[in-house]
Amino acid sequence: MQQNNDAIADTANQTNLTTDCLTDIVFVLDRSGSIGSANFNLTKSFLSRLVSGLDVDGGSTRVGIVAFSTNVSLIFNLGSYSTVADVQAAISAINYTTGGTNTARALAYVRTTMLTSEAGDRSNASNVVLVLTDGQSDSAYNTRVSV
Repeated sequence: MQQNNDAIADTANQTNLTTDCLTDIVFVLDRSGSIGSANFNLTKSFLSRLVSGLDVDGGSTRVGIVAFSTNVSLIFNLGSYSTVADVQAAISAINYTTGGTNTARALAYVRTTMLTSEAGDRSNASNVVLVLTDGQSDSAYNTRVSV
């Protein structure tokens, strides 16, 4: 798993994900019991390396993070940090917890709370939500998105 994470993060760094597009990215991190602390730390390392290729410092990209297990925890809102270094420091400080895999609650939280102007979402920016998880939600039915 570590080798795959390194390859993906290296590709992101080499590609330099900086664009002229405004992008608001919310990362949704699974920290349920099935992840384990070692894999959670790998996830944080991967995310930190991925963020290094984003144009946070230039303002094109805003990053927010939500972590979930049984409950959802706001780590930080979009626009809370304006430098890659600050985002990476916040990622490093995220603690691992245990519990269920309530992906549905996490996605509902992102939709209703994170992707709002009050939370830093910009109306002229593309929204990207990336869920990092090891598997199935506790409720596959409730996790589905209706289009």
